[in-house]
Order: sequence, then C-alpha cells, then structure tokens
Amino acid sequence: MSDDTLLDRLQRKADGRNIDTRAGILEGEGAQQRVKDPEPVRHGMDVLPTVPSRSGPDSEGAPSYYGMPVLKEPLWIWTVPAYFYVGGVAGAASVLGVSMEYLGGRRLERLAGRCHAVATAGDIVSAGLLIHDLGRPSRFLNMLRVFRPTSPMSVGSWVLAGSGAVNTAAFVLRRMPGVLGVMGRTAGMVGAVLGLPLAGYTAVLVSNTAVPLWQQVGRTLPLFFMASATASAGSLLSLFPHTDAEERVLRRFRVAGKVAEVFTREAVELEARQVVEVGKPLRTGVSGALWTLSRTCSLAGLVMDVLPGRARWKQVTADVLSTVGAVAARYAVIQAGRASARNPQATFQGQRQGLGAAQVEGNTKASDGKPLSFPLPVLGQPQAGMPYARFMVTQPEP
Repeated sequence: MSDDTLLDRLQRKADGRNIDTRAGILEGEGAQQRVKDPEPVRHGMDVLPTVPSRSGPDSEGAPSYYGMPVLKEPLWIWTVPAYFYVGGVAGAASVLGVSMEYLGGRRLERLAGRCHAVATAGDIVSAGLLIHDLGRPSRFLNMLRVFRPTSPMSVGSWVLAGSGAVNTAAFVLRRMPGVLGVMGRTAGMVGAVLGLPLAGYTAVLVSNTAVPLWQQVGRTLPLFFMASATASAGSLLSLFPHTDAEERVLRRFRVAGKVAEVFTREAVELEARQVVEVGKPLRTGVSGALWTLSRTCSLAGLVMDVLPGRARWKQVTADVLSTVGAVAARYAVIQAGRASARNPQATFQGQRQGLGAAQVEGNTKASDGKPLSFPLPVLGQPQAGMPYARFMVTQPEP
C-alpha cells in the first residue's frame, strides 16, 4: 500500500496550505519594498544542554531565554559620559569656590573667582553635551516642564539648569558693590549647594535603570563619581598658574579626592563582583580595558602627587594622569553597562539571587501614593525552612 493515501491527496488538494513554491509570486506595491537594515537570519534554537533545576545560578549553562538578551542596551552616545565628567568637575569646583571665598580671605580670592569661572563654563558645556545627545534643545526644555522628585532624570535636569543659572550670576555679580554683590555671593552659595548633587546625581540616574551592572552598583557608584569629581576639579584647577598659597589648598583638595576615589573604586568593584556575570564587563572586553586604564592612571596620578618634590612637570603629569583616569572611568561605566545589558545571564543571575524585582521590599506604594500590586508574587532568596522568601505587597483597594 502506498504511503500517499487517498485522504492525503484530497487534503493536499483542498486545504490550501500546500502551496507549490514554484507558483508563488509576490505581487502588489509591497513587493517593491526594500529593507535598509535587514535582520540577520535566526537559526533554530538549540536544546538546553543542562537541567534547569540542577544548574547553579552562577554557571554559564544556567537556563535563560534561549540565550537572547533580556534588555535593549542603552543608546547613549559619547556626549553622555563626557557630560558626566564635565558636570562633576563643575559641581566640585563650585563647592571649592564658595569655600575659598568665605574661608580663604583675600589671598585666595583669585582662586575662588577661577573656581566660579570653571563651574560656570562646566555648566554651559554640560548643557550643550546633554542637548547634543537629546538631538534638539526643545527636548531639554521639555524636561523642565515638570519637577518630579521621584525621578532622578527630572531632579538632575533641574539641578543642572539651576546650577548654571546661579553660577553664572555669581560669576558676573560677586565682585560688584552693594546689593548686586550680595546677590552674586548668595547665588554662589546656592550653586555650591547644587554642586554636590550635580557631581553625583548621574550615577544615581544610571543606577535607577534595569541595566544589571548599573543597578548592582547603585550604592557605591554615586560616591565614586563624587570622589572622582573632586579629584578631577582639583587637577584641572592645578593646571592653571597659581601661587604657593593656592597650591597648598589645591593639593589638599585633589589628594583627598584621589584617595577617596581609590577606596570608592574598590567598593564599586566589590559590589559588582557579588554576581559573577554582572561584574564581568569590568574585567573583560573594551569596558574592562577602559576600567583598567582608569585605575592605572588614577593610582599613578596619586603616587606622583604625594611624592616629595615640587617640580612643575611632576605636578602637570600627575594632573593629566588623574584627568585621563576620571574620563576613562565614565566611559568604562557606560560601556560596561551596555555589555551587561547584552548578556542575558547578567540579568537572570541577579534575579535568581534575589535582586532586581525583589528590591521592592518595603516600597509598597507608587509615586502617586497608590499601593503597588503584582499579578504574581515576587520571589527572593530562599530562607531556612521555606523554599522561597515572598515579599508581600499591599493589594489595591477595591
């Protein structure tokens, strides 16, 4: 008996699904369309070589969503890490300028004025870099239409705009007599208050995303950015001609920042290593090379700064090395975040260890005051005596 039964022949003739590919013709206006960037050919998904229940969360063969990335990597261009550096320098310089103005006396008046000039220029350049990334100036202005305290991006936009306004006023009015001088000095104090969050809010901004690495180092990265901004501002100001009295102040300022930068960098690496795949971009690839370059230059700048001797070439070399280390650190953090977003295990390993969604513990209300609710319970780390630790979230009122 033939395998091709009568029933098969009847079905093949009438059901309309068995189309002869030689007779298939693509017609109509859609047939003339050409795709500019066609997607690559996707091969069939391989069967997982491991048993999910027996694969540890830190193993490379741990189950994932067919090995595909869970997140889309950030699309920020080169101006964003440059903005991180310039904004940090501006914030730290404004703090130092006000300190010198009220504590340094007439001997340090020129240094205070230079700090205000650097802060003002940094705010203007920061706004330009941010607008270049956004594409149109109107988009930056639209970010100021609403002030949302729960949004780091909204708060940061207002901090940058406010810092630029008051630092410009302080730079122009601080030396004028009478009421205008008082207004300028008051604006300088406000700029110093805004300089502290300006130096570190960018780290808070990236930490409030779903990118695994940025989310993992959310507690230590702001401290690292602020320490690095202090060292960068001191190094940049030291490159300008200055007196011995100004050198003593700048040396204490930049060395304190460089020492804090060393310790906070180690804290960032320690926090990133808590999840194997999350901390991997800081050790491998382009991001790892940039992070290593940043560490090497920062340490070399600190060593040259504390060595005895006051040769000008030695100080310039130390300042340049510290500046290169600070800039490379910002680019390394951005590149490492992109790499962790492309790695599905970086996302799944953190979730399997109780991070990510499980961090809603204690935050049972949304920004509008309404209680949060989830369709499924959020699972955290296993605890003794129970298979999972459930973080219960208040259910909405009927």
